[in-house]
Amino acid sequence: MQGVSQKMLTQTLRNLERDGLITRTLISDRPIQVSYALSDHGRSLAPILFALKEWARLHYLAVEVARLTHDAAHAGAKPPS
Repeated sequence: MQGVSQKMLTQTLRNLERDGLITRTLISDRPIQVSYALSDHGRSLAPILFALKEWARLHYLAVEVARLTHDAAHAGAKPPS
């Protein structure tokens, strides 16, 4: 994956496995090859993630306008100390 370090990818996969969202299967040990798959627990997130994706698709312009409005209103403001 471009833009993701090996260390960060490994850490993320380990955390997802620990949380029970993915399963890890050793395919070969020379060279080491592993396969990852969503667990039943991980698949149960699909409807929620699809709903979030749909919300983002429907509301991304409103979010962008809110960001631009906020940034313009605070462009000259001093940062909190």
